[in-house]
Amino acid sequence: MGADAVDLLVIGGGMAGLSAAARVAAEGGSVVLVEKAERTGGSARFAGFVWSAPTVEELRRVNPDGEPELAAALIDGFAEGVEWIRSLGVECRPPVPVLGFGRGHQVDTNHYLDTCERLIRDRGQEVLTGTWTRTLLTEDGRVTGAECLLPDGSPRRIEAAWTLLATGGFQGDPRLRAEHLHPQAEHVGLRANPHSRGDGLALGRAAGGAFGKKDAGFYGHLMPAGVSLADPARFVDLALYYSEHALLFDTTGERFVDETVGDHLTTMALLERPGARGLLVADARVHREWISASYVEGIPGVDKFQLCHRAGARSAVADSLADFESMPEEWGFPGATIRDRIEEFNATVGAGGTTEPGRLLDSRPLDEPPFYVIETAPAVTFTFGGLLIDAGAHVVPAEGRGTIPGLLAAGADAGGLYRRAYAGGLAPALVFGLAAARTALTGTRPAALGR
Repeated sequence: MGADAVDLLVIGGGMAGLSAAARVAAEGGSVVLVEKAERTGGSARFAGFVWSAPTVEELRRVNPDGEPELAAALIDGFAEGVEWIRSLGVECRPPVPVLGFGRGHQVDTNHYLDTCERLIRDRGQEVLTGTWTRTLLTEDGRVTGAECLLPDGSPRRIEAAWTLLATGGFQGDPRLRAEHLHPQAEHVGLRANPHSRGDGLALGRAAGGAFGKKDAGFYGHLMPAGVSLADPARFVDLALYYSEHALLFDTTGERFVDETVGDHLTTMALLERPGARGLLVADARVHREWISASYVEGIPGVDKFQLCHRAGARSAVADSLADFESMPEEWGFPGATIRDRIEEFNATVGAGGTTEPGRLLDSRPLDEPPFYVIETAPAVTFTFGGLLIDAGAHVVPAEGRGTIPGLLAAGADAGGLYRRAYAGGLAPALVFGLAAARTALTGTRPAALGR
């Protein structure tokens, strides 16, 4: 490794990568950030809340199969991450409840991402967009940088004491979705940027990194089936967050999940049902209290049913449960069966009984007409499976113990934190991005490397 090697090479310019690179630059370190897309930011540009569980105990409760070390690192680093955002002059609003158990801050994410990039450039460090990383460089078992292809196709070798993989996961690759999520995931919608196609995962595994956890799942939302998600503005507008207060049926006309566990978990369950399609049914009370109301404090409410209807979703308003028997055959759902199941549900919860599947939270009857019906399908935002890391963002090897020298991962390229559970996406990217920066600034440098 030459004396002109940088402290940190960041591959991927989303929340994790920009946070790491900006922190290193702010502390006087040398850094190069490489982004495949023409613009930095990735899927973080479509998000607006930095949040997680308030305590390690709460995170372990909702995410019992995640790595305890990573859970503790996330909670321990959250406050520092928020202060880092504020130190850059980016507004981070007072904390509010999120998803019933979490707590977090609304952030102008685009302002934060652009500020990080500007800081990197202002400190004389490089940001290379439209640049693809072809392979990692190694020397005596240590990752020492990468060989990249610049926009004009010319190669560039970048040597670094530490290399951070932060390319955003593999949700943009249909083949990888089918392999690691579910065969039906090949054809599901993508509510994220299309550039995160497993580049970091491939680079890290080629360097000997471990992949995990098995069957980790993904974060996503129920979206209206058959509606194009090409416009990122639809990612939030059409997300059917209210599903936890409605009833969800598969193509056999049966409920198959406790909807109240949360839309993000229901989405994973629907992916595994026949055709990965469902029918979401709400009544007038749910429409009034949830469909057209604010989902998170500080975010104005909109009538999502009307938005979906105008977007061309298969939807209907039924004046009574009897109308379900007339459901069009081409919809592919047994309307009479769904009517019967709703009536059975109402009778059971009205009598104080327990339904199957049960409902942990909202168990009120769905009996106030009219009824709002939308055909729905799962859509993926980012994947949970990734390169296994420790609390310092070091990549763990597939064979042997310890970590892979010189190699870090953060954001959706890092696995182990969540398994079929979720407690925020921006927060882990921020916290472990900053952890990677800390490692790069304080970690042991190879003897052959000069400043």
